[in-house]
Amino acid sequence: MAWMPFWNCLKEIPNAMKKLNVAIVGATGVVGLEFIRVLEQRSFPLESIHLCASERSAGKNIKVNGQDVPVEETTEESFYNIDIALFSAGSEQSRRFSPIAARAGAVVIDNSAAFRMAKDVPLVVPEINPDDILEHKGIIANPNCSTIQMVVALNPLHQVNPIKRVIVSTYQSASGIGSGGIEEMNSQIKLLDDGKEVTPSIFPQQLGYNVFPHIDVFLDNAYSKEEQKMVDETKKILHAPDMAVSATCVRVPVPIGHSEAVWVEFANPMSCEETRNILSSAPGIQLEDDPASNLYPLPSRAAGTDDVFVGRIRRDVSCPNGVVFWVVADNLRKGAALNAVQIAETMIQRGWI
Repeated sequence: MAWMPFWNCLKEIPNAMKKLNVAIVGATGVVGLEFIRVLEQRSFPLESIHLCASERSAGKNIKVNGQDVPVEETTEESFYNIDIALFSAGSEQSRRFSPIAARAGAVVIDNSAAFRMAKDVPLVVPEINPDDILEHKGIIANPNCSTIQMVVALNPLHQVNPIKRVIVSTYQSASGIGSGGIEEMNSQIKLLDDGKEVTPSIFPQQLGYNVFPHIDVFLDNAYSKEEQKMVDETKKILHAPDMAVSATCVRVPVPIGHSEAVWVEFANPMSCEETRNILSSAPGIQLEDDPASNLYPLPSRAAGTDDVFVGRIRRDVSCPNGVVFWVVADNLRKGAALNAVQIAETMIQRGWI
């Protein structure tokens, strides 16, 4: 087992804060690398870090806080003396290794869809339902990227004026499928610019200079699995089983950053001014809402940032109690790695680990 001490390289860690042994499963993937960046940038209190991945990635070195850390193959022995295990290696690996890590004493924060709808696994966005963490039995689920940014915007409004119905159309970036998605998009654009034909490999359709309403597989109800995730996860996170939710999820040729058009019907009328006032003071949200000055959220600006950006707030002219807005966030950060690290930080701050 290769462990990397950090006593000499961590900065600005409160003396009283407990330092933790952390494992990252899927460390060489796009979210795994984002885990590392987020831990570094937030001066997470690391005692040691253990980088795990597939057999083909074993032996690589990844710099963490300026020092080379070797990547090892994920095995049943990978979780000895681990406090927090951050998983982003796909549902199959999560189902196999998460229970093993939990039995070894680690708290697993899993970014896959493997456990999100399990009754005994909390599905957590720290700005919304941090107390749900207490219900964990060794595994905590990180929600879907497109769900996270939407519920961060919905929750503060729902607390003031109960939401009856949500309709959302998403515009999701190539990185939602990993680094290979960005590579395929870029290669297709280059081929198309050269007048050549493209053959999709990772995506079901050409993504270069194109959009398509197909993310994940289609279900028997004609919704895609991604769309059904948004429906089910929103209700679970907000503790709102009767909330009506419908989604259409679209892939767009953007490298990083998911965008969403959200229609909300409240129990009572909600003015645009009140909506702005509530969102402007809500945690994790930045308002960019001055369309007259061409100011509204853009994925090109959201990429590399931590907040959820909201703008284009307007009354829904088709619904007396409706408001419409536009939501954008970095799907690799708040949509994945950052949210998971924030779950771990919440546990530390509240003395739950």
